[in-house]
Amino acid sequence: MTDFDVVVLGAGAAGLFAAMRAGQRGRRVLLLDHADEAGKKILISGGGRCNFTNTGCVPDRFISANRHFARSALARYTQHDFIALVQKHRIAFHEKTLGQLFCDGSARQIVQMLLAECEAAGVDLRLRHRVIDITRGDRFTIATDHGAFTTDSLVLATGGLSIPKMGATGFAHDVARRFGLPLITPRPGLVPLTFDGPTLELMRPLAGVALPVIAAAGTAAFPEAMLFTHRGLSGPAVLQASSYWCTGEAVTFDLLPNQDPTALLLAAKRARPKAEPRTILADMLPQRLAQAMAAIHLPPRIMGELGDAPLKALGALIKAWRLEPAGTEGYAKAEVTLGGIDTAALSSKTMAAKDVPGLFVIGEAVDVTGWLGGYNFQWAWSSGWAAGEAA
Repeated sequence: MTDFDVVVLGAGAAGLFAAMRAGQRGRRVLLLDHADEAGKKILISGGGRCNFTNTGCVPDRFISANRHFARSALARYTQHDFIALVQKHRIAFHEKTLGQLFCDGSARQIVQMLLAECEAAGVDLRLRHRVIDITRGDRFTIATDHGAFTTDSLVLATGGLSIPKMGATGFAHDVARRFGLPLITPRPGLVPLTFDGPTLELMRPLAGVALPVIAAAGTAAFPEAMLFTHRGLSGPAVLQASSYWCTGEAVTFDLLPNQDPTALLLAAKRARPKAEPRTILADMLPQRLAQAMAAIHLPPRIMGELGDAPLKALGALIKAWRLEPAGTEGYAKAEVTLGGIDTAALSSKTMAAKDVPGLFVIGEAVDVTGWLGGYNFQWAWSSGWAAGEAA
């Protein structure tokens, strides 16, 4: 058969979910993907355990030029709905931290669940199909290297530019341009930050050191772990802040959350005047970082010989270490793509293109990006459901 009610392009999280829902409504659905396996990014997510949603999924934790756009889809298919589906398939899971839900076993269980739901809904899944051309007359015609297919409803679920080694491409953006849908300039999100010059010289010897921080960029601040790397900074707090960071701006780090380093340093000066500053700092910070901070910011004297001023200055620095990144590790290391197809061109209820009847755009292809921790999977489920209900 080459004629379908709905053709979904992309058998990732969003595409599988849209195909499943459309099939459950009795639609004849074709799901196409150029890869040799469905759900490839699901399989590698969460260290192979798939952080499939977050219990704290609220619209404020999504980034978009229209911060209200995600509200409708997220309300119509919630994290609680997806958790119920996981429970129905008897997949064991646990909360790791900050509402993040992971499989006890393998991410493959989530893919198998989605494939089973698609099969039960009569979805025709065809892998290793490369799309060559898409045209639209009375209906859409999708030309592939395995022949052409026609449909009334075309769902674009081919993702963003992040993790190109997994097969990510700009296909969705190319199709959007072809049909006149505007784009918000894409850029890497949830990505390690890179540094240069003296800042990088400080960081390189600290590679592998991790500590809890509060990372602040733009309007957001994230209390999670930070990790020094050979090229700069990573870890959950840094990945989160990266989505709010813009080139030329600084990111500020509180290296000692919920404590006052200035008060601790001044108290230590009086209580342990013969101690070396690096020893005192090592009670607050990881040892290598403590040594580096002492060497750079304090003269080589014992605590009792130091004036209060340099200790106050160092305390202020520890509380608000302001750094200007040189850039990011790019799409190769980015977990998501910020930007994408402008939500102004789409219906928030159905994900349908307002000016192209029958065209739907979902998942990472849309200018909606969630926080780290299961939010982007929930957007895939919610936006896929919304399109599957309407396509």
